[in-house]
Amino acid sequence: MENKRREFVKKALSTSALVVASTATAAVYNSKSSNKSSSNGVVIGKSKKKEILYKETKNWDAFYKASY
Repeated sequence: MENKRREFVKKALSTSALVVASTATAAVYNSKSSNKSSSNGVVIGKSKKKEILYKETKNWDAFYKASY
């Protein structure tokens, strides 16, 4: 009975140590990547395509007229 408890504690401690280490690594990686761009959270891409956010259609016109 005593051995089972000891083995469980050993496994639990090693698992928690791995989780803490991976979390710390992820936090360091995220802080480094956020320092590279100071664009206030806006993602800046390298695509040459024009981004179309709105395309004027009859349905959109009706929606905007109803929302006024």
